[in-house]
Amino acid sequence: MNASPAAQPSTEHSAARRALNWLYVETADWLRTEGERWVFVAKAMLASFSALWLAFRLGLDAPYTALATTIILAMPSSGMVLEKAFYRFLGTLVGCSAALALVALFPQMPTLLFIGLALWVALCTGGAAMHRNQQSYSFVLAGYTAVMIAVPAVDAPSNVFALAVTRVTEVGLGIICSAVVHDVIFPRRHSRAVMRTVQARYAGFIGFCQQVLAHRITPAEAELNHLKFAADIAALESGRAAAFFEAGHSRWHTRQLHAFNAAFMTALTTFYTLHRLSHRLRAAGAITPPLAARALHPATNCTGHGVSDANGGVDGGATGVERVLALVEPMYAHLAGALRDDLTSARLAQMRHALATDVAAARRQLAAGPALERAQQIDFDTAVELLERFAGNLADFATLYHGLTQQKRQQISDPGAYSPRTPPAIIAASGFRAGATLLVTAAMWYWLAWPATINAILMATIFCALASSSPRPTALVQQVLIGFLLAMPAAFVTEFLLVSKADNFYPLVLAALPLFACGAYLSSGPRWGGVGVGLGMFSATLVVPSNLMHYDVEAFISSELSLTMGVVVAYLMFKVVLPEHTMGHRGHVAAALWREAQNACSARLHRLKRRFDNRVRDLLSQLNAAAGPAPNVETRAVVRQGLTLLELGHAIIELRQLLAASHAGAARDSLETVLHLLAAYLHTPSRQGGERAVQAVLDAGTAVRAALPDAHPERRARLHIALTDLHSIYTSLLDQLSGDFHAA
Repeated sequence: MNASPAAQPSTEHSAARRALNWLYVETADWLRTEGERWVFVAKAMLASFSALWLAFRLGLDAPYTALATTIILAMPSSGMVLEKAFYRFLGTLVGCSAALALVALFPQMPTLLFIGLALWVALCTGGAAMHRNQQSYSFVLAGYTAVMIAVPAVDAPSNVFALAVTRVTEVGLGIICSAVVHDVIFPRRHSRAVMRTVQARYAGFIGFCQQVLAHRITPAEAELNHLKFAADIAALESGRAAAFFEAGHSRWHTRQLHAFNAAFMTALTTFYTLHRLSHRLRAAGAITPPLAARALHPATNCTGHGVSDANGGVDGGATGVERVLALVEPMYAHLAGALRDDLTSARLAQMRHALATDVAAARRQLAAGPALERAQQIDFDTAVELLERFAGNLADFATLYHGLTQQKRQQISDPGAYSPRTPPAIIAASGFRAGATLLVTAAMWYWLAWPATINAILMATIFCALASSSPRPTALVQQVLIGFLLAMPAAFVTEFLLVSKADNFYPLVLAALPLFACGAYLSSGPRWGGVGVGLGMFSATLVVPSNLMHYDVEAFISSELSLTMGVVVAYLMFKVVLPEHTMGHRGHVAAALWREAQNACSARLHRLKRRFDNRVRDLLSQLNAAAGPAPNVETRAVVRQGLTLLELGHAIIELRQLLAASHAGAARDSLETVLHLLAAYLHTPSRQGGERAVQAVLDAGTAVRAALPDAHPERRARLHIALTDLHSIYTSLLDQLSGDFHAA
């Protein structure tokens, strides 16, 4: 009996499959971009109108507060929503408590009450500027919530407790609705975004190292890359903090992310010092093309590694710097080649073994030729030390990366969290500006005798506090103001032509949905995010009816004008009151960088290198945020200075650590003299102070080398590290002093 032929798919089935495949391909990109934005809008609207419905059912006095809370908490991921919700509730509780205390202290005393509120708002705004993360949002809430509770109770202090309880209830209702909707319905886990950031950071850094080692990137481009990396470090810490609030994020994962950030900063600093040394050698050597070709493509021995020429040695006619370049350039080339492969444990071990082979071969070639001058010998030893140190840093960084991507739990010591640091002048200016804004609007309320001015007080205080942590506060307030202006006619039409005809909750939703959806859509993108926030907040304040609805055109227009006036006042205050004292201003960043370098000479040594690295990178991150995508010449000069001070500070800290474990002697005394003169120079920079520090570094180098022959192996290793650090300090000082000095 013959076997029956296999059943063939029908033409209709194949056509349907092809149609589905075509539809999937055509819509895949849309789903990853615009589709995600519309899902976000749908969730934001569900949370908003759920909170509004519950507020109506519970009979709350101001249902729009619950709605406004959900609009403010609408964030791209569930972790960000939960984090912001936590700090919003905490700030609301503290702000209500402060309002109760102030009204109890100054009942029927408006002047003293407003002075107390101004001091409280200034303190909270300064705290927000200091932290610059979601914790700062808690400070902002604590400040303006006290104003929202205390100002309406100026003429009726007995109502303050009811206002506080109502505020906490309405905000808590909005928080619950936002948390449930964003964490349950099509949740976007922030931990996934964090892992994408980790992968992008790793790939970007490896690619950057390859470009630098192959000399395919200019020093100016490298400095801008360091500026971008500083912003990435801060962004990863912010993302980690948001992911911490998600259920799947564990404490050990947090520790590994801290360690990953710390390992990245360590490797980045070592690599920058190595790159600066290479650039100085190439600039000083003016290497000729034939020698450059031999440096990049050396004659290899049977092992595939070597630095010798056809005669078994380095060109004897070359200068000392050219000889050093010919010895170290092959190491750069081999390291760049190793970075093209996946840095597994085996590959890292092979890379470090190849580097050790290169170093040994280079030392043999150096010993076979004429002796180098002292400066060139230090250059060679420093390059070798930095290459070996960078290989170790890179191995730690790659190991932590693979542990994160493969979800392996690694045993690591506590690396300490990344801690942002804002210059004190910015903190003080932010607090002063916010307090002054409150007093100015309170005076307007008194002199205008316009009841609606209370809205201007609230808006001006809110946006002065919120924008104080922004690197471009006027741009942020301007976007919010645009949102308010767009919302004015739209809110009027929605309120009096649509909402007024709604006879129950569902027509109300249909009437208000387009306006709120438009605000949510705009806020989901970075370009018009401020406009969306302004549109949503303005609409939530004016459009949503209360339980006892009262349509009053005159009151509506009065509220519109007063709310807009408050935002205008906030904008003008940033333009007029201490306009140069904003986050990321290059003058304040430059001064803070010098202070951090000075602290490296005197602060306690426990975790000092980590704290110093954190604070310098954070200052560069502020500078990057304020400079925008195209930093100008002045900003790039501050970046260059900051990276030089970072290199100098690391060398100072390592010298202090060596001194803490060393014995008395001429070498120790000379190193202590170096640290003393460096501290004086960093405290009061001057050419004379820099020259004294340079001479002290040269004298210390002589004393350290004199101690080498009689030192035991462990001390000899420490002395070699001290020489490397002295060379980093020396060359950094030459950069600061315009390079008029030369090693002797």
